[in-house]
Amino acid sequence: MSNKADTVFKDNYSEGGSAADCLQAIPELLASRFNTESPRAYVRTFGCQSNVADSEIIQGFLELSGFALTQSPEDAHLIIFNTCAIREHAQDRVFGNVGAVKKYKTKQPSPFIALCGCMMQQDYVVKKIRKNYPFVDLIFGPNAISELPFLLYRLLKGEKRLISTPPEKSIIEEGLPLKRDSNFKAFLPVMYGCDNFCSYCVVPLVRGRERSREPQAVIKEAEALVKAGYKDITLIGQNVNSYGKNMHFDYTFAKLLESINAVPGDFLIRFMTSHPKDCGKDLLDTMARCEKVTKHLHLPFQSGSDSVLKAMNRGYTRQNYLSLIEYAKKVMPELSVTGDVIVGFPGETEDDFEETLDLIEQVRFTSLYTFIFSPRKGTVAYRLEDNTPREDKVKRFQRLINLQEGIAAERAQTMIGCEYRVLCENRIEAEGLKIEGRTQGNVIIEFEAEPSVIGTFQNVRVTEAKNWLLKGEMLKDK
Repeated sequence: MSNKADTVFKDNYSEGGSAADCLQAIPELLASRFNTESPRAYVRTFGCQSNVADSEIIQGFLELSGFALTQSPEDAHLIIFNTCAIREHAQDRVFGNVGAVKKYKTKQPSPFIALCGCMMQQDYVVKKIRKNYPFVDLIFGPNAISELPFLLYRLLKGEKRLISTPPEKSIIEEGLPLKRDSNFKAFLPVMYGCDNFCSYCVVPLVRGRERSREPQAVIKEAEALVKAGYKDITLIGQNVNSYGKNMHFDYTFAKLLESINAVPGDFLIRFMTSHPKDCGKDLLDTMARCEKVTKHLHLPFQSGSDSVLKAMNRGYTRQNYLSLIEYAKKVMPELSVTGDVIVGFPGETEDDFEETLDLIEQVRFTSLYTFIFSPRKGTVAYRLEDNTPREDKVKRFQRLINLQEGIAAERAQTMIGCEYRVLCENRIEAEGLKIEGRTQGNVIIEFEAEPSVIGTFQNVRVTEAKNWLLKGEMLKDK
């Protein structure tokens, strides 16, 4: 086999045989290279839920390859960073972490270092890695995850610096292995890619166009999760409520929600992320009548100004958004609304920003994901003239944060004395028996309980609100 550096693949490579053949051969090759029967892999994920879901597939392949997963890169024979390209800060963090693991390459034998995810679909990023990070052994994109057995096989056979960044795939590969991070919460992808091409967003460029999974495949996976005891299932996609638009028969995201809601069992259904232009009354009505669907809507608005929304190519107006929220709260009075907002988009004026603040005041979001505009190469917005000084953007950003924190604090006060059924998610390690539980509305409550309650539903009464932080007490079964 070739030993040429920077071996680049554009399609699936199978010189080592089938994926099953490679997976069968890898443990022996690992044992020979590292002189151990227990090779370890470290996987760190940056970015969104889709990246988390991708990492769970990667972990599944690694387990089948004979790796045990470790939380420490120092102990790893394989280090993988699953990267995010959505903002410059996320990319800078990746480069910083990649530079930090260079020291492990001094070991003999040295561990393999791999980079995958959305950043790897950008040519300029790959060129930078090839030039400045020669110790990276493997680069692969989101569409190359199923190639991982072949890539590992080739690394272990002596090839150098493999790169696999195929373009989007026309088919969705089902039945890939999974090693989930939790045994009671699960991300369930329903579609991949995006067709919206918002002017600031790199997602369609790195994730490709929309592809929806077949409904029966999604429902079957949901049934398996419920049977395995999962209590919280989040349906994910770059734009979940456009699910089904590219299929050869009529099937909407609302129908998918109804189908999963009909699966027997005690569990919750969440979903994200939604796009306002594709969020119709049929989806909101379905949420209202499906008892397992949480009454929480994550609906990014990005700006409260029509001129900015048009420049962003969002496809809706301020009034469209407010009307959707008004209808949603009418059919679901208990609804919790969260969203995303960008401050400092090119051309945003002070009046535009004031309109964003006004929209936040009207909607009264439970929480917001807030960002200062980050230009992404390849997008339309990257080429737009931006005359707003950075310090003005930071001041606007802080005003927005202050407003939202005040709204959240007011909301928290109204919850004192109320009882909620929460899913107990994790222990607060530094505080003894403190547990965090999540309400249907995606609000965290801290309370005292034994760690044995983690992964179960419990009733909790809110006793205290410190700003937006809630504390409570677990109620005994009635």
